[in-house]
Amino acid sequence: MLRGRLTGLRALQDSDIKVFETELLPDVETRVRATGRPWLPVAPGAPDSPYRQGVDPQTVVRFSVVELATGDLAGEAVVSGIDLHNRHAEIGLVLRPAFRGRHLGTDVVRVLCHYGFAVRGLHRLVISTLADNHAMIGAATQAGFVLEGTTRDTAWINGAFADGVLLSLLFPEWSAPA
Repeated sequence: MLRGRLTGLRALQDSDIKVFETELLPDVETRVRATGRPWLPVAPGAPDSPYRQGVDPQTVVRFSVVELATGDLAGEAVVSGIDLHNRHAEIGLVLRPAFRGRHLGTDVVRVLCHYGFAVRGLHRLVISTLADNHAMIGAATQAGFVLEGTTRDTAWINGAFADGVLLSLLFPEWSAPA
């Protein structure tokens, strides 16, 4: 397990998948905003569940987020679009509803940075999110990410276009935990 101050990242387990399918897949608003894709109903245990689909570990690594103080499953985190030639990737996270607003996001971002920079040897990490996702933008900037710009009308969310933002952190800018 990769550990931060508040959270740890570990391999996705079957019991985690059941929780994510029960709590995160039916959360239409969060799912649409996180993926930028139309929400589709998926029954728990269905083979088309995004949690049950295989991924190429060379380009996508999924983690379960654990709150260290309680040992409880707090959410999911991902490093995707891993490009070993150009040494960059995108990171993201979604917390279960009961764990939102507890300031875990910044710690998760920092642990993902450790994984990307120290473990995978990447040079650049990016976060792409909606411009009104203040929690993610705050977590990213507290972890050292810099706002690169706004992508206008980048996502169709519940009947309207929404702006996005792109944030990045380069390896030389990263402050490794002591």
